[in-house]
Amino acid sequence: MALMSWTQDLESGIKVIDDQHQRIIQFINELDDACRTGNTDETGHVMEGLLNYTITHFEFEESLQEKAAYPYLKAHQRIHELFMKKVAALRERAGKGEDVAPELLNLLKGWLVSHIKGEDRDYVESVRALLDNADQETSGWLNTTMKRFFG
Repeated sequence: MALMSWTQDLESGIKVIDDQHQRIIQFINELDDACRTGNTDETGHVMEGLLNYTITHFEFEESLQEKAAYPYLKAHQRIHELFMKKVAALRERAGKGEDVAPELLNLLKGWLVSHIKGEDRDYVESVRALLDNADQETSGWLNTTMKRFFG
């Protein structure tokens, strides 16, 4: 049984962001599965993939907010920065051999839902306005940015 499931109340209505959030939830479930098997190599591998994907998602999200002239971009970046400091501390402990996967799972599960329903909701209007009125330049920028981050 999955630790987390994608639910309609997590949807932002921005497909590219919702797809990324769903992928993060898949990674969380993969990490939970790896932890349950006790396979530390697999747990470490999935944990690194999850953390790297999350960093990439944050960078993409911030880039999209900047393009949309989201007025609270700096505050959103700060929230991401504080979260990544917590993650960096966990990564450091993992590098020393400590099993931090259960702690990371709890952190991510609670933080992701709270962040999607809270801070991410705040930028939806700005980004949707950008995407709804996308011209060729904006569409090209979005495709290029997607390839740069997830290509």
